[in-house]
Formats: sequence, C-alpha cells, structure tokens
Amino acid sequence: MLKYIIKRLMLLIPVLIGISIMVFVVMHVFTTDPASIILGQHATADQIEALQQELGFDKPLYIQYWDFIKGIMHGSFGDSLITKESVTSEFFARFPATVELAIVSIILASVLGITIGIISAIKQNSIIDYISMIASLIGVSMPIFWLGLMLIVVFAVNLHWLPVAGRIQLGLEPVKITGLYIIDSIATGDTEALISTLKHLALPSIALASYSTAIIARMTRSTMLEIIRHDYIRTARAKGLFERVVILSHALRNALIPIVTVIGLQLGRLLGGAVLTETVFGWPGVGSYTVDAILKSDFPVVQGSVMMMAVVFVGMNLLVDILYGFLDPRIKFS
Repeated sequence: MLKYIIKRLMLLIPVLIGISIMVFVVMHVFTTDPASIILGQHATADQIEALQQELGFDKPLYIQYWDFIKGIMHGSFGDSLITKESVTSEFFARFPATVELAIVSIILASVLGITIGIISAIKQNSIIDYISMIASLIGVSMPIFWLGLMLIVVFAVNLHWLPVAGRIQLGLEPVKITGLYIIDSIATGDTEALISTLKHLALPSIALASYSTAIIARMTRSTMLEIIRHDYIRTARAKGLFERVVILSHALRNALIPIVTVIGLQLGRLLGGAVLTETVFGWPGVGSYTVDAILKSDFPVVQGSVMMMAVVFVGMNLLVDILYGFLDPRIKFS
C-alpha cells in the first residue's frame, strides 16, 4: 500500500502544476488590475504604474509565475494585497469554519441519502420510490443559492426560528481549541455557545446538503437494486434471516464502495469551499474568503486559496481510494 500511496502522490504533482497554471493565467489575463483597485478610481497613471512595479506586476508573466512557484516550494503563497497578511495564515484561520460546515452537511447528506436510497430500492416502482426520485431530481437541479435564500426568508425572516447569517452569536465564541465551534463548546462545557453554533449551522448545512443528498440517494438506489438481485441475497433470505439483516449486513455492505466514492467526492467538494452557500449565509469560511478576493483582484489570495483547496480535494480522493481496501479485502493496491 505504501508504494501505491507514493505513486499516487507523485501523480498529484502534474495535476497541481496544471491547476497552478490555469488559476495564474485566469487571474492575470481576465481580471481587473489590482493596482487600480487598491489606489481607487482617482489614482493617476503614474501612481498605478509605481504600485505595479512595487508589486512586481510589471514583470513578464513567466517570471511572475516562476516567483509564484518558488513561493509555493518554500511553503508560502505570499501576502494579501489588501490586508497585507499572510495568505496561508488567513486561509487556515477560516478553514475550520468550512470544515465544520462541510462535515455537518456531509453527515446529514449521507444519513438522508443512504436511507432514501435503500427505501427506494426496496420499494422499487412504488409511490415512495417515485416521490423520493423526484425529490432527488429536484435536489440535483435546484440552485443552492436560491434554496439558501428561500430558507432564510421562511425560517429566519418570517418565522424567526433561526439566525439569518454568521457562524455564532457575537460574544458567545467558545475558547479556541480546534477552531471547530461544536467540538470546542462541548470540550469546554459551553452549552450556550453550542446551541448558538447549531442554530447558525442549521440553514447553511441544509442548503449545502441538498445536492449531495440527492446524488448519494440516487447512487445508493441504483447500487442496491443491482446487489439485491444477486444469488447470495436470495440465499440469505432463504435461510430465514430477517430482512433488516439481509439489507444492512449483506446488500448494503457490498454496495458501499460506489457509495463511499460519491460521499468522498462530495466531501472533497465541500471542503474545497462551498462558495455559494458561504456567500449567501455570510459564513466566514474559505469560500466567501475566496469570492471576496476575486472581487478585489487579490491575486495572491485567489491563487493560494485555489491551490490549497485543490490539495484538499485530491487528498480526499486518495483517502477514498485507500478506504476501498478496508471495505473490500479482495482489493489489492499496486
């Protein structure tokens, strides 16, 4: 397995190089000059030119790209053009918020998606199956930002059940241990902070989980329909095993590999920054941080954030591949 992991890590190098080239070219060719944004609309041409020279934007693109790569090799993505703070430190200051939202969303999506998929497979062609598949189709097709706005209008504005935006009520932040408010509030016994965190997580996690729930449900249904037609499932039923045991211990266990693949890909996508959800709900995570940087043409922040999110995504794919061996011992890594 070690050789397989090393081989996969080596294959990540050309992927990350390709991503770095793409984000560098897009930011330098298709965005507004950051010097003009920093100095404002009343800046003179001489002032803009002087700032460009100070920031190094007057150099040829290939030299700027090489400087970017050298910074990465030294573990630095540079400093934000706006805040003058390290991109790495700002990214990891916001990353726990994205992790917390992503984990809660993927747990919600996995529980609902697998449950709906199993029931649909067992009740194939029934009214329950039709309703669940229509709901899954709606979940896949529905824009997350629209769903987020509707949830805010209904549950925050009209019913006043949940907060509109933010991660926690101001002044209730728990003592920082991991940066994950749920864990930190439980570890410190701060019940008020925990309740506030869960209330603020409710709407964005539901909105973010909608798409993943639909994908997981559809995959679970299709895989379970294939598995439950196998001979060993009929044999298990013929032995007199309870249907619950047949479905959960025999069918679901053998259907887990494609389901885990989908869950891993969805978690990687969520950890990479749920841009629309974080923007709609004012969630202080990586996604909203990157969007704000794009609007301000903050090149180092966008480049650094995209690169680190790419590492997270491909890292999740690698973990999913390694998990296959534990789910099915017959799988051999080479």
